[in-house]
Amino acid sequence: MTPMIEIAGLTKQFPPVTAVDGVSLSVAKGEIFGIVGPDGAGKTTTLRIVCGLVNATTGSVRVTGLDVKRETDAVKDRIGYMAQKFGLYPDLTVEENMVFYADLFGIVGRERNELAVSLLEMTRMLPFRDRHAGKLSGGMKQKLALMCTLLHKPEVLILDEPTNGVDPVSRRDFWKILRRLVAGGLTVFVTTAYLDEADLCDRVALMNAGRIILMDTPQALKESLPEACYEVRGADLRALRDGLRTKPEVADVELAGSKLHVFLRPGAGEEVVRQTGAEFRRILPSLEDVFIATVGKESSRAA
Repeated sequence: MTPMIEIAGLTKQFPPVTAVDGVSLSVAKGEIFGIVGPDGAGKTTTLRIVCGLVNATTGSVRVTGLDVKRETDAVKDRIGYMAQKFGLYPDLTVEENMVFYADLFGIVGRERNELAVSLLEMTRMLPFRDRHAGKLSGGMKQKLALMCTLLHKPEVLILDEPTNGVDPVSRRDFWKILRRLVAGGLTVFVTTAYLDEADLCDRVALMNAGRIILMDTPQALKESLPEACYEVRGADLRALRDGLRTKPEVADVELAGSKLHVFLRPGAGEEVVRQTGAEFRRILPSLEDVFIATVGKESSRAA
């Protein structure tokens, strides 16, 4: 089966900065593929190239089998792109915004009305159809932006940090909607700075400084660290952390809320943790643990 998105050797330079550095990946039909990384990692630039909004310096991108550079208009007909700041009109109601975008896509009459009602029901926005967009909450604005993006029934939905700044409950609702869309056959390519959202993707690429540093399913990424990870609890976490960092068996120690995550070097036994007298247990590392550890190793090698 032809991938819905194919990226090969993608590079984008804004001299003297290389924003995207040799990125290659593919997105299968009917999956949620996420790119996760900090601000400045190159996530947005990558998406803008995939959408045909920015030309790559080198490399190639194909969407639904079409070359983005040579067949840009055809690609745009098959994708829905939701930027970080979607162009909603605050003085128009929810329904008026949808009518406006439907007109842009050439969707009119009965088809437009039926599609609008379907989307409003899916997002539970039907009771707010007459509310002005400027008076919506952050989560509702994102739902409205998503509905406008879906009006022309794209095959691939491309979302750039769609839940940035949105409250946790609205973020959860948004991802439930994405899962329903994927179950209906849509393919989703999404960027996020939230590592908890990466767990909701089928596959994830961890991106840093323009490069993909790891790529796999969330579960496989968590299992990829060679270091054993332990959760440690104690009364004085900072003292525990500082003491453990002096041990040669310990690769790293990170604060994780009200506990520590301690990473032991391959072959090291857990005795070094037991000797602290603190409560501990071995755990599967989080994606945040994997990202921090991988970036830290790369920084050490570069130094």
